[in-house]
Parts: sequence; C-alpha cells; structure tokens
Amino acid sequence: MATSSNGKAGGAHGKKNTLPGMPQTPELLTPTAIPAHKLVLRTLKRVDFKAVKEIMDKVYSNMEGAWAQDEYNALLKKFPEGQICIEDNGQVVAAALAIIVQYSDFGDRHTYSKITGGGKFNTHNPDGDTLYGVDVFVDPEYRSLRLGRRLYDARKELCENLNLRAMVAGGRIPGYAAYANEMTPAKYVEMVRNKELTDPILTFQLSNDFYVRKLIRGYLPYDSESKAYATLLEWINVYYDEETDKLIGNQKSNVRIGIVQWQMRATKNLDDFFQQMEFFVDTVSGYKADCVLFPEFFNAPMMALTNEESPSVAIRSMAAFTEPIKTKMMELAVSYNINVIAGSMPLYDDGKLYNVSYLCRRDGTVDEQYKLHVTPDEASYWGMRGGDKLRCFDTDFGKIGILICYDVEFPELSRMLSDEGMKILFVPFWTDTKNSYQRVRLCAQARAIENECYVAITGSVGNLPRVENMDIQYSQSAVFSPSDFAFPHDAIVAEATPNTEMTLIADLDLDLLKDLNTSGAVRNLRDRRKDLYSVSWVKKTERDDELLAQGEERVVKTSSRRKAVSAG
Repeated sequence: MATSSNGKAGGAHGKKNTLPGMPQTPELLTPTAIPAHKLVLRTLKRVDFKAVKEIMDKVYSNMEGAWAQDEYNALLKKFPEGQICIEDNGQVVAAALAIIVQYSDFGDRHTYSKITGGGKFNTHNPDGDTLYGVDVFVDPEYRSLRLGRRLYDARKELCENLNLRAMVAGGRIPGYAAYANEMTPAKYVEMVRNKELTDPILTFQLSNDFYVRKLIRGYLPYDSESKAYATLLEWINVYYDEETDKLIGNQKSNVRIGIVQWQMRATKNLDDFFQQMEFFVDTVSGYKADCVLFPEFFNAPMMALTNEESPSVAIRSMAAFTEPIKTKMMELAVSYNINVIAGSMPLYDDGKLYNVSYLCRRDGTVDEQYKLHVTPDEASYWGMRGGDKLRCFDTDFGKIGILICYDVEFPELSRMLSDEGMKILFVPFWTDTKNSYQRVRLCAQARAIENECYVAITGSVGNLPRVENMDIQYSQSAVFSPSDFAFPHDAIVAEATPNTEMTLIADLDLDLLKDLNTSGAVRNLRDRRKDLYSVSWVKKTERDDELLAQGEERVVKTSSRRKAVSAG
C-alpha cells in the first residue's frame, strides 16, 4: 500500500499534485523514498566500540577483523582527542584513529606493530612532533559519500591545532596483488602516482595531499593483498612552528602595508624635503601599517637644487643627498614604529654610480638592495652601473624582496628570492609613459602568480620642469596577489588612482600563500620540474660595460640629446 509523506495510507488522497504537462515522478525517486542523512563529526567514546567493531569486521574480514575492546579503550585513554568518527543519525559509520609520536624514535623502517606498541599504544608521546595515522575505515555502505576525505581534513586540522610537524601513515596497497607477477611494488606505486593504475587506498591518499616517502616491506605481515608491502606516506603541516610561541613579538600572519604614490614637486631645501617625507611616514604609520614603500628616485627634486645642466653631473651631485636622506629615514622608521623601504636613490661610490634601495627597519637596522639591471637610458644619460648582489631580507613580518623597477622584468631574480622564502616583493619604480609603466605592472603581476607571493609596486607622479631626463612621471601604484579562489577575482588587492598623489593601504594574509602552496588550483612552486631546469646565481659584470659603451657611442653619434623612453 502506498503511503503519503505524513505516513498515512495513500489512495485517492495520497496522489501527488503535478503541473499540467509535467510527467509523474516515479515513487522510488521521491524525497520520501530516500533516507535523509544527518552527519556529525565528533570524537569517539567508549560506548562506540560496538559500532566500531562491526565496521572493522566488515572492512578487515580477510585480515584479522576488529580490535579487541581493551586495545580500543587503551587508545581512547592515551589520546582521546585524536580518535575521530562520523555518525549518521546517531550511528557511527566511519572513524580515523591516531597517536602522536616522536618520529625520530622510529624512523622510516618501522613496522605497524612497532610504532603502535603492539596495540598497547604506549608509544604515544604527547610531546612528539608527528601525528601518526593508526587506522581509517568507512562502513562499505557509506563509501560513496567520501567520508574518508572528511576524516582526513579533520586530522589535518588536528595536526595544525596541535602544532605538529607532519602527519605520517603506513598505507596498504591492496591493488598490488593483481600485478605482483608483472611488476615490483615500486613500479606499481609509480604507476598509481602517474594515474596509469588505480589503487583503492593509495589513490585516495595521494588525492589528499600525501606523498610517498618510501616503501616498507613487512609493515603488515598478514596483509596478503599488499604482499606485506606498504607505502610510507607523509603530509607536511605548513603552519608548523618549530619555536614555542611567545606571548608577544610573534611574526604576523596578517601584514598591513602602505605605499606612497609620490608627487614630484619643487623643493626649497633638504629640510623642506624631510618634511614631505615625514608627512607620509606619519600618515601611513597612523593606520598601524607594518611597512611603507616609496618610489624609485623619489628624491629627484633634489636634482634641481644642484643647478647642474648636465644630467650625468646633476645626478652625481644629487647622490650627495642620499646619505642624509637615508639617515633621516632610519630615524623615522624607529620613531614612527614602521619599516620603511626608501624607494631608491643614487649612490656614488668609488667613482661608480649605482641605484640603491634602503630597507630601514623599525628596530634601527638597515639593509640595501642595488638595482641589478640598468636601462640603456640610465647608462647613456647617467653612466649608471648595476649591482651584483641579490638579497632576501628578514623583517618582523616575514621574508621580503626588493627589486627596483627594471629588475622586476627579469623573472630569474624573483624566482631566486622565492626559493629563499620571500612572501612579499616590493617594487619601487619610475616611469615616464604608460607603456613603460605597463611593462613594470604586467611583469609584477606575473611575478605574483609564478612565485605565489604578493607584489607591491609604486611610482611617482607630476613633473619636474628643471630636471632633464626626469621631467614627467606616470604611475598607478598597486598591490597584486596570486590568482586563485582565496584571492581577489582579478588578483589585484588594491590599486591607486592613476597620476594622483595618494597613499594606498592593503592587508595581506600570508596564511593564504601557505594554503595556495599545498591546495591551490595550480601550485607553481611545487610543480616546477627541477629535474629538468634550475636557476642559479653567477656573478658577471661585463654587461654593465657593454651598456656603457653602447651609451657613449650613441651620445657621440647623436647631435642633440633625445628624451629616451625609460623602461624603468
């Protein structure tokens, strides 16, 4: 007899109403014919043993069946928060069991019996560094619901919250039995990893961000399907902190940066210029920012004070202001409690002219990054040379890199910085036209994607009528992110109004970069084919001499100086 949705007998009054022309829904497909699920993730209790035993007997019917109750109770007593289950309408249908171990006590050659203490779990060490997966099992009737993935996600969360280095497990390879006469276990694992074969356990483990450390022989001697082999699998906790958290002074995961889109304007003297600098440092620090970025050659107004007609002489005279400006920036960094990236300024040292950016930390220390690639314009007009060192800087908000303008157009530099752990790349630039600016901008966006980092760029606006070769400016400051679901849809965190003096404040979540590295839609850093290519540092300076020679030749052949379009 058919029943209606309220459970009463059907008949004429039990028919379902349908719109004209709509086919009658088969009774077996109606919502009332499908039992509703109510899934709850929680920790196991002693009273759950009966349900756990029933599942284990089903799953391990061809091995040794379920554990004894004293083994189950021992595990709950040792590490109750590590025993997780999923219940459906009050009935346990899946579970994941784990202990904490000091992995160095066992190493990669352990057996299941050894690392679990023969089922007594006296190997559990609350002060250990690794979450060891003892078992995961799902009622066969529920395998289509992907409950195993939920359990592994819960384990990962547990691993992160307990600040454990990694999660390790020995994984059976039950599909190997069918291929044991054709290939070695290592070849089988490789085939599964390359998606040539599917293993009911290993394929699942690999899809959950585990990687195979090695093969273990004799891990479970009674596992005939796996021929007693097992894969040693590891998942790395990217949030693991080796040092004990301090109550104050911990490195931030959320960083606030400020960037200054600087207005080029005439200045009366050095004190007048200092006042303008301090105004912006004060303004940005008022937003509790961790750092502030100034543009390349933001001190160009000082060139007008030199009263030199020759651009090469004027910029060397302007270099005399660099040291006092750097000193003032260091004072501002300390007094306003903010890290200052002082754009870049010319440095005349031992008869050679360089373009240098200074990192003035709020603890009073200072570092420098030379511009490595000079443009043909910089070489011909000024005789500028490139530096020969690249540095990744430590700050109180993480590792950063600084590439001055044209340098960001060379992807090898940011890749090497990324290899050293850079999370934010700062690019002070100077461009005169929009197409010059576009080169800097587009390359900066590419660097953010390929290196899974944030990139902040800023330049100057306005004009300097009395300064040849730096008379007009074009800028639209911005902060770029990688392009994935967790970041802005256009991969632009913040953007200034073009050619308008202003500040830009942006908050950057460094934890999102960690998530991207392990679970992003694409993982540029992890997927690099290091077996095929690499980027290395080789110190060479001949290119500088070539550019200078080219510039000198061009000056001789040209009757009047042209205004070159700067690449940066």
